[in-house]
Amino acid sequence: MFNFLIPVAYAATDSVVVNNLLNNIIDNIVYPLVYLTMAVSVLYFLWGIMTFVQQAGDSAKRQEGYNRILWGIIGLFIMISARGIIGIILSTMGL
Repeated sequence: MFNFLIPVAYAATDSVVVNNLLNNIIDNIVYPLVYLTMAVSVLYFLWGIMTFVQQAGDSAKRQEGYNRILWGIIGLFIMISARGIIGIILSTMGL
């Protein structure tokens, strides 16, 4: 008589398991990689500033520092955007 409830109960537990798995993957793998990449971008940006200031007399080195500053900012922007997109996706999915 209640055989139709068994597949629904299994589906519910599978959904909980998948949600827990996704949360663990995002919390333990994705976010640390995003934060690590953000830290690398900030360090690259600071390295560019140091190169730009220390080598102000050499035009080629100054351009090299400027390029590092630019790519550091671009990398940081991409990682902040990725963090925001992940947050939007998670809140949309209800995780």
